Amino acid sequence: MSALTLFGLLFLFLFMGIPIAVALGLSTVVSLLIFTYDPPMLVAQKLFGSLDKFALMAIPLFILMGNFMSHGGTAKRIIKFARTVVGHIPGGLPISAIFACIIFAAVSGSSPATVAAIGSLMISSIKEDGYSNAFSVGSIACAGSLGILMPPSIVLIVYGITVDQSIGKLFMAGVVPAIFLGGMLMLVTYLAAKKEGRKKLPRASLREIWSAFKDAIWGLLVIIIVIGGIYGGLFTPTEAAAVSAVYAFFVSKFIYKDLTWKDIPKVIKTSAITAAMIMFIIANAMIFAYFLTIEQIPQALTQWIISLNLNKYSFLIFVNVLLLAAGNFMEPSSLIMILAPLIYPIAVALGIDPIHLGVIITVNMEIGMLTPPVGLNLFVASGISGLSLQETIKASLPWFFALLVGLAIITYIPQISLFLPNIIYGG
Repeated sequence: MSALTLFGLLFLFLFMGIPIAVALGLSTVVSLLIFTYDPPMLVAQKLFGSLDKFALMAIPLFILMGNFMSHGGTAKRIIKFARTVVGHIPGGLPISAIFACIIFAAVSGSSPATVAAIGSLMISSIKEDGYSNAFSVGSIACAGSLGILMPPSIVLIVYGITVDQSIGKLFMAGVVPAIFLGGMLMLVTYLAAKKEGRKKLPRASLREIWSAFKDAIWGLLVIIIVIGGIYGGLFTPTEAAAVSAVYAFFVSKFIYKDLTWKDIPKVIKTSAITAAMIMFIIANAMIFAYFLTIEQIPQALTQWIISLNLNKYSFLIFVNVLLLAAGNFMEPSSLIMILAPLIYPIAVALGIDPIHLGVIITVNMEIGMLTPPVGLNLFVASGISGLSLQETIKASLPWFFALLVGLAIITYIPQISLFLPNIIYGG
Protein backbone atom coordinates (compact mmCIF):
# COMPACT_ATOMS: atom_id res chain seq x y z
CA MET A 1 0.00 0.00 0.00
CA SER A 2 2.82 2.44 0.85
CA ALA A 3 4.48 1.83 -2.53
CA LEU A 4 1.22 2.37 -4.40
CA THR A 5 0.56 5.57 -2.50
CA LEU A 6 4.08 6.89 -3.08
CA PHE A 7 4.18 6.22 -6.82
CA GLY A 8 0.52 7.16 -7.27
CA LEU A 9 1.14 10.56 -5.71
CA LEU A 10 4.34 11.02 -7.73
CA PHE A 11 2.63 10.41 -11.07
CA LEU A 12 -0.39 12.49 -10.02
CA PHE A 13 1.85 15.46 -9.24
CA LEU A 14 3.80 15.00 -12.49
CA PHE A 15 0.52 14.84 -14.43
CA MET A 16 -0.51 18.11 -12.76
CA GLY A 17 2.63 19.74 -14.18
CA ILE A 18 4.51 20.05 -10.89
CA PRO A 19 8.32 20.08 -11.43
CA ILE A 20 9.97 16.68 -10.99
CA ALA A 21 12.06 17.66 -7.95
CA VAL A 22 9.06 19.11 -6.12
CA ALA A 23 6.89 16.12 -7.06
CA LEU A 24 9.51 13.75 -5.64
CA GLY A 25 9.75 15.61 -2.34
CA LEU A 26 6.03 16.28 -1.96
CA SER A 27 4.95 12.69 -2.66
CA THR A 28 7.52 11.46 -0.13
CA VAL A 29 6.48 13.93 2.59
CA VAL A 30 2.81 12.97 2.24
CA SER A 31 3.69 9.25 2.32
CA LEU A 32 5.90 9.73 5.39
CA LEU A 33 3.05 11.47 7.22
CA ILE A 34 0.60 8.69 6.33
CA PHE A 35 2.73 5.58 6.90
CA THR A 36 5.39 6.53 9.47
CA TYR A 37 5.76 8.36 12.77
CA ASP A 38 8.87 10.25 11.62
CA PRO A 39 8.81 13.94 12.66
CA PRO A 40 8.55 16.55 9.85
CA MET A 41 11.96 17.89 10.90
CA LEU A 42 13.46 14.69 9.51
CA VAL A 43 12.61 15.84 5.99
CA ALA A 44 14.72 18.98 6.38
CA GLN A 45 17.58 16.97 7.87
CA LYS A 46 17.49 14.49 5.00
CA LEU A 47 17.30 17.28 2.41
CA PHE A 48 20.48 18.94 3.60
CA GLY A 49 22.21 15.77 4.78
CA SER A 50 21.82 14.11 1.38
CA LEU A 51 23.91 16.89 -0.21
CA ASP A 52 26.68 16.62 2.39
CA LYS A 53 28.82 14.33 0.25
CA PHE A 54 32.27 15.12 -1.07
CA ALA A 55 31.61 13.38 -4.40
CA LEU A 56 28.66 15.68 -5.14
CA MET A 57 31.00 18.68 -5.31
CA ALA A 58 32.23 17.28 -8.63
CA ILE A 59 28.91 18.10 -10.31
CA PRO A 60 28.99 21.93 -10.17
CA LEU A 61 32.73 21.94 -10.88
CA PHE A 62 32.44 19.75 -13.99
CA ILE A 63 29.51 21.88 -15.15
CA LEU A 64 31.64 25.00 -14.73
CA MET A 65 34.52 23.36 -16.61
CA GLY A 66 32.22 22.38 -19.47
CA ASN A 67 30.78 25.90 -19.73
CA PHE A 68 34.23 27.47 -19.82
CA MET A 69 35.33 25.07 -22.56
CA SER A 70 32.06 25.41 -24.48
CA HIS A 71 32.47 29.16 -24.63
CA GLY A 72 34.37 30.51 -27.60
CA GLY A 73 36.56 28.65 -30.05
CA THR A 74 37.37 25.30 -28.40
CA ALA A 75 34.73 23.50 -30.47
CA LYS A 76 35.97 25.16 -33.67
CA ARG A 77 39.52 23.93 -33.04
CA ILE A 78 38.33 20.39 -32.26
CA ILE A 79 36.27 20.34 -35.49
CA LYS A 80 39.30 21.43 -37.52
CA PHE A 81 41.36 18.61 -36.01
CA ALA A 82 38.59 16.05 -36.64
CA ARG A 83 38.29 17.10 -40.29
CA THR A 84 42.01 16.59 -40.91
CA VAL A 85 41.86 13.08 -39.42
CA VAL A 86 38.72 11.59 -41.04
CA GLY A 87 37.66 14.12 -43.68
CA HIS A 88 39.00 12.04 -46.58
CA ILE A 89 36.61 9.13 -45.88
CA PRO A 90 33.35 8.96 -47.92
CA GLY A 91 30.94 11.09 -45.92
CA GLY A 92 34.03 12.70 -44.41
CA LEU A 93 32.45 16.00 -43.40
CA PRO A 94 29.54 14.55 -41.36
CA ILE A 95 31.86 11.81 -40.04
CA SER A 96 34.29 14.51 -38.86
CA ALA A 97 31.33 16.21 -37.12
CA ILE A 98 30.56 12.94 -35.29
CA PHE A 99 34.25 12.52 -34.41
CA ALA A 100 34.27 16.10 -33.11
CA CYS A 101 31.17 15.33 -31.02
CA ILE A 102 32.96 12.38 -29.40
CA ILE A 103 35.95 14.56 -28.50
CA PHE A 104 33.88 17.54 -27.39
CA ALA A 105 31.64 15.27 -25.31
CA ALA A 106 34.70 14.34 -23.29
CA VAL A 107 35.47 18.04 -22.84
CA SER A 108 31.99 19.28 -21.95
CA GLY A 109 30.28 16.23 -20.38
CA SER A 110 26.95 17.53 -21.70
CA SER A 111 24.82 16.25 -24.57
CA PRO A 112 22.89 19.47 -25.32
CA ALA A 113 26.12 21.52 -25.10
CA THR A 114 27.82 19.15 -27.56
CA VAL A 115 24.93 19.39 -30.04
CA ALA A 116 24.83 23.19 -29.71
CA ALA A 117 28.60 23.73 -30.03
CA ILE A 118 29.32 21.29 -32.86
CA GLY A 119 25.96 21.69 -34.61
CA SER A 120 26.08 25.48 -34.79
CA LEU A 121 29.45 25.25 -36.58
CA MET A 122 28.99 22.13 -38.72
CA ILE A 123 25.35 21.89 -39.83
CA SER A 124 25.66 24.74 -42.33
CA SER A 125 29.04 23.44 -43.59
CA ILE A 126 27.66 19.94 -44.18
CA LYS A 127 24.66 21.43 -45.95
CA GLU A 128 26.90 23.59 -48.19
CA ASP A 129 28.84 20.44 -49.13
CA GLY A 130 25.72 19.04 -50.81
CA TYR A 131 24.17 17.05 -47.99
CA SER A 132 20.57 17.55 -47.00
CA ASN A 133 19.77 19.55 -43.89
CA ALA A 134 18.21 16.40 -42.41
CA PHE A 135 21.44 14.43 -42.92
CA SER A 136 23.54 16.91 -40.97
CA VAL A 137 20.98 17.50 -38.22
CA GLY A 138 20.25 13.81 -37.62
CA SER A 139 23.88 12.76 -37.37
CA ILE A 140 24.91 15.56 -34.99
CA ALA A 141 21.82 15.31 -32.76
CA CYS A 142 22.53 11.61 -32.17
CA ALA A 143 26.31 11.96 -31.85
CA GLY A 144 25.84 14.71 -29.26
CA SER A 145 24.07 12.24 -27.00
CA LEU A 146 27.47 10.67 -26.25
CA GLY A 147 28.09 13.66 -23.97
CA ILE A 148 26.48 11.92 -21.00
CA LEU A 149 28.50 8.71 -21.44
CA MET A 150 32.02 10.01 -22.00
CA PRO A 151 33.78 11.06 -18.78
CA PRO A 152 33.37 13.46 -17.08
CA SER A 153 29.70 12.40 -17.10
CA ILE A 154 27.28 14.01 -14.65
CA VAL A 155 24.86 11.11 -15.18
CA LEU A 156 27.49 8.54 -14.19
CA ILE A 157 28.32 10.60 -11.09
CA VAL A 158 24.64 10.67 -10.10
CA TYR A 159 24.36 6.89 -10.61
CA GLY A 160 27.53 6.26 -8.61
CA ILE A 161 26.33 8.37 -5.69
CA THR A 162 22.85 6.83 -5.77
CA VAL A 163 24.02 3.22 -5.55
CA ASP A 164 27.38 3.85 -3.85
CA GLN A 165 29.67 2.73 -6.68
CA SER A 166 33.13 3.98 -7.65
CA ILE A 167 32.88 7.04 -9.88
CA GLY A 168 36.38 6.34 -11.15
CA LYS A 169 35.35 2.87 -12.33
CA LEU A 170 32.18 4.26 -13.91
CA PHE A 171 34.13 6.94 -15.78
CA MET A 172 36.48 4.34 -17.19
CA ALA A 173 33.56 2.02 -18.04
CA GLY A 174 31.98 4.73 -20.20
CA VAL A 175 34.96 5.25 -22.52
CA VAL A 176 34.85 2.12 -24.72
CA PRO A 177 31.01 2.08 -25.08
CA ALA A 178 31.07 5.77 -26.09
CA ILE A 179 33.74 5.11 -28.73
CA PHE A 180 31.87 1.98 -29.86
CA LEU A 181 28.58 3.88 -30.27
CA GLY A 182 30.38 6.73 -32.01
CA GLY A 183 31.87 4.18 -34.41
CA MET A 184 28.40 2.82 -35.17
CA LEU A 185 27.13 6.32 -35.94
CA MET A 186 30.12 6.86 -38.24
CA LEU A 187 29.41 3.54 -39.98
CA VAL A 188 25.80 4.55 -40.69
CA THR A 189 27.04 7.89 -42.06
CA TYR A 190 29.72 6.20 -44.21
CA LEU A 191 27.27 3.69 -45.72
CA ALA A 192 24.66 6.38 -46.43
CA ALA A 193 27.23 8.70 -48.01
CA LYS A 194 28.75 5.93 -50.11
CA LYS A 195 25.31 4.83 -51.32
CA GLU A 196 24.57 8.39 -52.42
CA GLY A 197 27.99 8.74 -54.07
CA ARG A 198 29.04 11.66 -51.90
CA LYS A 199 32.42 13.21 -52.65
CA LYS A 200 35.31 12.98 -50.22
CA LEU A 201 37.34 15.83 -48.82
CA PRO A 202 41.00 15.94 -49.87
CA ARG A 203 43.25 13.87 -47.59
CA ALA A 204 45.05 16.12 -45.12
CA SER A 205 48.82 15.99 -44.99
CA LEU A 206 50.66 15.00 -41.84
CA ARG A 207 51.71 18.64 -41.47
CA GLU A 208 48.06 19.79 -41.60
CA ILE A 209 47.02 17.15 -39.05
CA TRP A 210 49.87 18.18 -36.75
CA SER A 211 49.01 21.86 -37.13
CA ALA A 212 45.33 21.23 -36.29
CA PHE A 213 46.31 19.03 -33.37
CA LYS A 214 48.62 21.70 -31.95
CA ASP A 215 45.82 24.25 -32.23
CA ALA A 216 43.37 21.97 -30.40
CA ILE A 217 45.79 20.48 -27.88
CA TRP A 218 44.98 22.89 -25.05
CA GLY A 219 41.31 21.91 -25.22
CA LEU A 220 42.11 18.21 -25.59
CA LEU A 221 44.42 18.25 -22.57
CA VAL A 222 41.46 18.65 -20.22
CA ILE A 223 40.55 15.02 -21.06
CA ILE A 224 44.06 13.90 -20.05
CA ILE A 225 43.90 15.95 -16.86
CA VAL A 226 40.59 14.41 -15.77
CA ILE A 227 41.16 10.79 -16.79
CA GLY A 228 44.93 10.68 -16.31
CA GLY A 229 44.76 12.48 -12.98
CA ILE A 230 42.14 10.13 -11.55
CA TYR A 231 43.70 6.89 -12.76
CA GLY A 232 47.23 8.09 -12.11
CA GLY A 233 46.30 8.49 -8.47
CA LEU A 234 46.96 12.25 -8.47
CA PHE A 235 43.48 13.22 -7.32
CA THR A 236 39.93 12.03 -6.72
CA PRO A 237 37.13 12.67 -9.25
CA THR A 238 36.04 15.69 -7.19
CA GLU A 239 39.56 17.09 -7.09
CA ALA A 240 39.84 16.38 -10.83
CA ALA A 241 36.70 18.47 -11.35
CA ALA A 242 38.22 21.40 -9.44
CA VAL A 243 41.54 21.20 -11.31
CA SER A 244 39.80 20.91 -14.69
CA ALA A 245 37.57 23.93 -13.95
CA VAL A 246 40.60 26.09 -13.13
CA TYR A 247 42.44 24.74 -16.18
CA ALA A 248 39.43 25.41 -18.47
CA PHE A 249 39.25 29.00 -17.21
CA PHE A 250 42.98 29.53 -17.78
CA VAL A 251 42.92 28.08 -21.32
CA SER A 252 39.78 29.96 -22.39
CA LYS A 253 40.93 33.28 -20.90
CA PHE A 254 44.69 33.41 -21.37
CA ILE A 255 45.60 30.92 -24.14
CA TYR A 256 42.68 30.86 -26.57
CA LYS A 257 41.52 34.29 -25.34
CA ASP A 258 37.92 33.49 -26.25
CA LEU A 259 36.68 34.41 -22.78
CA THR A 260 36.41 38.06 -21.77
CA TRP A 261 36.13 39.36 -18.22
CA LYS A 262 32.53 40.38 -19.00
CA ASP A 263 31.69 36.78 -19.97
CA ILE A 264 32.86 35.26 -16.68
CA PRO A 265 29.87 36.30 -14.47
CA LYS A 266 27.48 34.97 -17.13
CA VAL A 267 29.32 31.61 -17.34
CA ILE A 268 29.38 31.28 -13.55
CA LYS A 269 25.69 32.20 -13.27
CA THR A 270 24.67 29.68 -15.96
CA SER A 271 26.73 26.97 -14.25
CA ALA A 272 25.26 27.78 -10.84
CA ILE A 273 21.68 27.61 -12.14
CA THR A 274 22.30 24.22 -13.80
CA ALA A 275 24.08 22.84 -10.74
CA ALA A 276 21.36 24.10 -8.37
CA MET A 277 18.69 22.40 -10.46
CA ILE A 278 20.54 19.07 -10.38
CA MET A 279 21.32 19.35 -6.66
CA PHE A 280 17.67 20.10 -5.83
CA ILE A 281 16.60 17.03 -7.79
CA ILE A 282 19.20 14.92 -5.96
CA ALA A 283 18.14 16.19 -2.52
CA ASN A 284 14.47 15.38 -3.10
CA ALA A 285 15.29 12.07 -4.75
CA MET A 286 17.33 11.09 -1.68
CA ILE A 287 14.26 11.60 0.52
CA PHE A 288 12.31 9.50 -1.97
CA ALA A 289 14.98 6.77 -1.73
CA TYR A 290 14.91 6.99 2.08
CA PHE A 291 11.18 6.20 2.14
CA LEU A 292 11.71 3.30 -0.27
CA THR A 293 14.37 1.93 2.07
CA ILE A 294 12.46 2.18 5.36
CA GLU A 295 9.41 0.60 3.75
CA GLN A 296 11.66 -2.12 2.25
CA ILE A 297 10.12 -1.60 -1.17
CA PRO A 298 13.31 -2.50 -3.15
CA GLN A 299 13.67 -5.72 -1.15
CA ALA A 300 10.06 -6.69 -1.78
CA LEU A 301 10.40 -5.90 -5.46
CA THR A 302 13.61 -7.95 -5.63
CA GLN A 303 11.91 -10.98 -4.09
CA TRP A 304 8.96 -10.63 -6.47
CA ILE A 305 11.21 -10.47 -9.55
CA ILE A 306 13.24 -13.46 -8.36
CA SER A 307 10.04 -15.42 -7.72
CA LEU A 308 9.18 -14.98 -11.42
CA ASN A 309 12.30 -17.05 -12.21
CA LEU A 310 13.62 -14.41 -14.59
CA ASN A 311 17.23 -14.88 -15.61
CA LYS A 312 19.47 -11.86 -15.91
CA TYR A 313 19.03 -11.67 -19.68
CA SER A 314 15.25 -11.44 -19.43
CA PHE A 315 15.61 -8.91 -16.63
CA LEU A 316 17.91 -6.73 -18.75
CA ILE A 317 15.28 -6.68 -21.52
CA PHE A 318 12.75 -5.52 -18.94
CA VAL A 319 15.18 -2.83 -17.67
CA ASN A 320 15.87 -1.49 -21.17
CA VAL A 321 12.17 -1.33 -22.08
CA LEU A 322 11.37 0.40 -18.76
CA LEU A 323 14.17 2.95 -19.12
CA LEU A 324 13.46 3.67 -22.78
CA ALA A 325 9.80 4.28 -21.97
CA ALA A 326 10.52 6.42 -18.90
CA GLY A 327 13.24 8.33 -20.77
CA ASN A 328 10.55 9.79 -23.02
CA PHE A 329 9.17 11.77 -20.11
CA MET A 330 11.90 12.41 -17.55
CA GLU A 331 15.31 14.07 -17.36
CA PRO A 332 18.23 11.59 -16.89
CA SER A 333 19.34 12.58 -13.38
CA SER A 334 15.78 12.46 -12.04
CA LEU A 335 15.08 9.11 -13.65
CA ILE A 336 18.24 7.54 -12.26
CA MET A 337 17.53 8.78 -8.74
CA ILE A 338 14.04 7.24 -8.88
CA LEU A 339 14.70 3.93 -10.62
CA ALA A 340 18.30 3.01 -9.74
CA PRO A 341 17.47 2.15 -6.09
CA LEU A 342 14.78 -0.23 -7.38
CA ILE A 343 16.77 -1.80 -10.24
CA TYR A 344 20.14 -2.07 -8.50
CA PRO A 345 19.38 -4.69 -5.78
CA ILE A 346 17.59 -6.93 -8.28
CA ALA A 347 20.48 -6.69 -10.74
CA VAL A 348 23.01 -7.56 -8.03
CA ALA A 349 20.89 -10.54 -6.90
CA LEU A 350 20.84 -11.80 -10.50
CA GLY A 351 24.62 -11.47 -10.84
CA ILE A 352 24.75 -8.35 -13.02
CA ASP A 353 27.84 -6.21 -12.47
CA PRO A 354 26.85 -2.81 -10.94
CA ILE A 355 29.35 -0.94 -13.15
CA HIS A 356 27.97 -2.61 -16.28
CA LEU A 357 24.45 -1.73 -15.09
CA GLY A 358 25.48 1.92 -14.78
CA VAL A 359 26.62 1.99 -18.41
CA ILE A 360 23.40 0.30 -19.57
CA ILE A 361 21.31 2.87 -17.71
CA THR A 362 23.38 5.76 -19.10
CA VAL A 363 23.09 4.54 -22.70
CA ASN A 364 19.32 4.38 -22.19
CA MET A 365 19.46 7.95 -20.91
CA GLU A 366 21.38 8.92 -24.06
CA ILE A 367 18.61 7.53 -26.23
CA GLY A 368 16.08 9.34 -24.03
CA MET A 369 17.74 12.61 -25.09
CA LEU A 370 16.50 11.80 -28.61
CA THR A 371 12.88 10.92 -27.85
CA PRO A 372 10.04 13.43 -27.38
CA PRO A 373 8.58 15.06 -25.40
CA VAL A 374 11.65 15.64 -23.18
CA GLY A 375 14.46 14.92 -25.70
CA LEU A 376 16.67 17.96 -25.16
CA ASN A 377 18.98 17.12 -28.07
CA LEU A 378 16.04 17.25 -30.46
CA PHE A 379 15.04 20.71 -29.27
CA VAL A 380 18.60 22.02 -29.47
CA ALA A 381 19.15 20.55 -32.94
CA SER A 382 15.80 21.88 -34.11
CA GLY A 383 16.60 25.34 -32.77
CA ILE A 384 20.00 25.69 -34.43
CA SER A 385 18.98 24.12 -37.76
CA GLY A 386 15.61 25.70 -38.37
CA LEU A 387 13.92 22.32 -38.90
CA SER A 388 10.67 21.63 -37.08
CA LEU A 389 10.71 19.16 -34.19
CA GLN A 390 8.91 16.58 -36.34
CA GLU A 391 11.47 16.98 -39.14
CA THR A 392 14.34 16.70 -36.64
CA ILE A 393 12.91 13.47 -35.22
CA LYS A 394 12.55 11.99 -38.72
CA ALA A 395 16.08 13.09 -39.65
CA SER A 396 17.54 11.38 -36.56
CA LEU A 397 15.95 7.96 -37.18
CA PRO A 398 18.83 6.17 -39.03
CA TRP A 399 21.33 7.08 -36.30
CA PHE A 400 18.74 6.56 -33.57
CA PHE A 401 18.25 2.93 -34.66
CA ALA A 402 22.03 2.48 -34.72
CA LEU A 403 22.11 3.57 -31.06
CA LEU A 404 19.37 1.03 -30.25
CA VAL A 405 21.43 -1.75 -31.85
CA GLY A 406 24.45 -0.50 -29.91
CA LEU A 407 22.45 -0.59 -26.68
CA ALA A 408 21.54 -4.24 -27.27
CA ILE A 409 25.18 -5.16 -27.94
CA ILE A 410 26.47 -3.28 -24.88
CA THR A 411 23.75 -4.85 -22.72
CA TYR A 412 24.65 -8.43 -23.58
CA ILE A 413 28.43 -8.10 -23.97
CA PRO A 414 29.50 -6.80 -20.54
CA GLN A 415 33.21 -6.75 -21.44
CA ILE A 416 32.65 -3.71 -23.68
CA SER A 417 31.94 -1.78 -20.48
CA LEU A 418 34.15 -3.70 -18.05
CA PHE A 419 37.27 -4.09 -20.19
CA LEU A 420 39.04 -0.91 -19.06
CA PRO A 421 37.88 -0.95 -15.40
CA ASN A 422 39.09 -4.55 -15.06
CA ILE A 423 42.50 -3.67 -16.50
CA ILE A 424 42.96 -0.65 -14.26
CA TYR A 425 41.32 -1.85 -11.06
CA GLY A 426 41.65 -5.60 -11.53
CA GLY A 427 38.77 -8.00 -11.88
